[in-house]
Amino acid sequence: MIKSTKNQQGIVLFFSLIVLVLMTLIGVALAVNSTQSLRMAGAGSERLEAMALAQGEQDKTILTYTNNRLTDMTVAFTTVDNDLGVSNTLTPLTIVDVKCRSPKANSDIYCRRVEISSSATFGRSDMGLVTVVSGIEQEVLTGS
Repeated sequence: MIKSTKNQQGIVLFFSLIVLVLMTLIGVALAVNSTQSLRMAGAGSERLEAMALAQGEQDKTILTYTNNRLTDMTVAFTTVDNDLGVSNTLTPLTIVDVKCRSPKANSDIYCRRVEISSSATFGRSDMGLVTVVSGIEQEVLTGS
């Protein structure tokens, strides 16, 4: 028995359009998810880059001011590297000399302590901020 095509009334077309709409929605959702993942990965890499810049600038500052400059410091000051967008703040923790924390230090050796704080901005409109803080102890031969 052969059925005529007049009785089908386009049901296959209707179901194929429903499947097409569903597949389009799935494709759009996957594209949006992929874009968000790329943005998050980019933000993470920018943060890591800013952290590396702050640590590198801090190392550079420590090398620059390691000699007698740290022992003569009495007030805090800030330096800014405009090329990298990193600022460093050097703050003396104590004005008087204190005994060194090093286990190998002799009791006659005193130290002066300085805190170095390096900050780098990152992200869209520089809204993110990474700060690296380190303490330095520099030996001096006699107390104050």
